[in-house]
Amino acid sequence: MLAAGVTALLAPLLAAPQATAAPGPATATPAAERGLDRYVQQKPRWKRCQADAPAEFQCATIKVPLDYRAPEGQQLDLAISRIRSTDPGKRHGVLLSNPGGPGGPGLAMPLSMRQMLPEAALATYDLIGFDPRGVGESSPVSCGLTPEEQNWLRPYKEETFEKDVAWARGFAATCEQKAGDVLPHLTTRNMDLLRTVLGEKKLSYVGYSYGTYLGAVYTQLFPRRADRFVLDSAVDPALTWRGMIQWQAWAAEPAFDRWTEWVAARSGTYGLGATPEEVDRTFWELVARADEEPVVLGGQPLDGDAIRGGMRAAFFSPAYATEVVVELKKAAEGEPASAKKLAALTGQGRAAEDNVTASAFAVICGDNTAAWPRDPETYRREAVEDQGRYPLFGDFASSVKPCAFWGESAEPATKVRNHVRSLVVQNEWDSQTPLPSGQALHAALKGSKMVTVAGGEGHGVYPSGNACTDGAVERYLLTGKLPARDVTCQATPESNAGARENQRPDALPGSPLPERAPDRF
Repeated sequence: MLAAGVTALLAPLLAAPQATAAPGPATATPAAERGLDRYVQQKPRWKRCQADAPAEFQCATIKVPLDYRAPEGQQLDLAISRIRSTDPGKRHGVLLSNPGGPGGPGLAMPLSMRQMLPEAALATYDLIGFDPRGVGESSPVSCGLTPEEQNWLRPYKEETFEKDVAWARGFAATCEQKAGDVLPHLTTRNMDLLRTVLGEKKLSYVGYSYGTYLGAVYTQLFPRRADRFVLDSAVDPALTWRGMIQWQAWAAEPAFDRWTEWVAARSGTYGLGATPEEVDRTFWELVARADEEPVVLGGQPLDGDAIRGGMRAAFFSPAYATEVVVELKKAAEGEPASAKKLAALTGQGRAAEDNVTASAFAVICGDNTAAWPRDPETYRREAVEDQGRYPLFGDFASSVKPCAFWGESAEPATKVRNHVRSLVVQNEWDSQTPLPSGQALHAALKGSKMVTVAGGEGHGVYPSGNACTDGAVERYLLTGKLPARDVTCQATPESNAGARENQRPDALPGSPLPERAPDRF
């Protein structure tokens, strides 16, 4: 999908994309009127980002408050970047972008966007990137977690549940001890400081995945400062964040059923079953066999739980999932198998950088602690129920998480409901943010229009080479004109070709798109 070919890791614009805002009406007050004068007066000192980077790719660091309700207190760095308009005479303003997260750095996004956007858009905008507060080069936060502590993919088992509760409690306690003075403030609500420092009246924005929620929160807090907002692969703002994780389990079931039908129609090619029921049985027999005798891939033993967790996202791309299951069946039967095709399974459980994990859970837990039950028994009960309703991933999604033991939110959750004109873009078969979550964001943004890609696979739509979807996004960015009505585009084989690259077994429901993660050029 992305011409830059950026590869990736683990899923958020503004003054500090994960900055705290004072609750209530004060959040919509211009920055200069909130005691932020010393911040507003900053002038970024732009310089070449790196010696081996293009000369036009410039970076700067500005100061932002840790707590916007007490701006005279502790400060953090905010690393920002830009590529200026190629034609100042045609310049419309700035276009911020973010690949997702939480925990995803975005400093190199201008380089990615330059390869994604048409020439006319490069003349229209200064391209602006940033690392959210606490991420990457923006005063990075750390919990000091070990790789094992970072593994959040934990299926429910009665015999290990108490151990998992202890892990979740220990995770939260370690973060509190290591960074408890910072973590409560690294949430999604944002201030308007970056726009002010850049000297702009309004912001335009392209946000992917968690970046759609970040953009939606900005439109809620600063509706008159939002210009052209593209929200691609959207988060339901009412389900942050426990509900979004649980939706991954719900969405996996129809994706799995679609896969069994797809494979059955090609039984002569793959030999996994001539009917959907036979294909279903083939898969679950593999899971049961691995529970009895783990399948060893690249020296890594995989039991049935590892297969379930690893395959969840893969099933959203039937062709890709079939390749993986065929190779898995070979490995289970002692035959040589393709390590490359089994990467969906062997890659799970790998730890992200501690900074990514720490900043991610600061948002996942801190945005809305009320969404996370405090009683471990609630998680036990729901994990058992969802294991029955959603056998592929239900217990993974609903079992205990560190958020059960997190400190209280420093601010209220943001209710998104406004009439800002924006464009929501969504694949029908998105493995991380299911189609209903995009529809929910569209409903909350009353002034928005939605582009749905029927049959579209993968997490992330623009750019895909599909003239229907790419054209709708680019017309809006260039003219500010939304489609007259919601648009349904048909996926093409070419537009779905990159879907398999986006199937991450351990990704959270707002994770950045692998090819857009800017620290993996």
